Amino acid sequence: MSSKESTKKTITVALLLCLVCSVIVSGAAVLLRPDQIANKALDKKSNILLAAGIETEGQDVNELFSQFTVKIVDLDQGVYDTSLDPNSFDQRKSAKDPKLSEELSDDEDLANINRRERYATIYLLEKEGEIEKIILPVHGYGLWSTLYGFLALEGDANTVAGMGFYEHAETPGLGGEVDNPRWKSSWIGKQIYNEEGKSSIKLVKTPIVESDPMSVHKIDSLSGATLTAVGVENLFNFWLGEKGFGPFLANLREGGV
Repeated sequence: MSSKESTKKTITVALLLCLVCSVIVSGAAVLLRPDQIANKALDKKSNILLAAGIETEGQDVNELFSQFTVKIVDLDQGVYDTSLDPNSFDQRKSAKDPKLSEELSDDEDLANINRRERYATIYLLEKEGEIEKIILPVHGYGLWSTLYGFLALEGDANTVAGMGFYEHAETPGLGGEVDNPRWKSSWIGKQIYNEEGKSSIKLVKTPIVESDPMSVHKIDSLSGATLTAVGVENLFNFWLGEKGFGPFLANLREGGV
């Protein structure tokens, strides 16, 4: 057999092998996609429960999540919207749709997200007709990535009940400390709004003095991760401000939703 024939056969076998492998990989991706979507939805529910302070280990996540009422909020009006299905609405996708979002000016874009969706999905834990907890989706840019998470507020729409990020690419051991349970627990009991009704969350490097009237708005910063800490502070103050959930929470406190 000539060297040319040998080379030709080698290339043919290699191409056929690549083709077979690509078909197998593509087929597996298609077959596994429903499971991937289901697992992603389950993970999201778990993070909402954890933000609300509900333990999920060894529990049926779907059953626990069934306690929540899912609603859509019109951020511009600060009221519930009933024209969209909260079970199928994709908030992330809507942020990229010019018809369902708006471009933010540099002054408005505290969270560095470029566009803000008009509608947002929230989760309410209710008991005997009273709201016990309000779970809000938040996101904003840190040092290396956009952080996506949830903030849980008590029924007074002002006191932090819990928080957590479920997606980010911050540096492990530095900005990645946003996942540290001890740090996350330090948010519990903090007050979002000051006496003027302005979002006043502040991450500080100096020790928090309890006698300081502003201590109720302060959280220990992330050691060695200044830019991530600034991003976290900014994203919360954005989503709790006028361009975020501020109008809705104000209406909720006043009983006008």
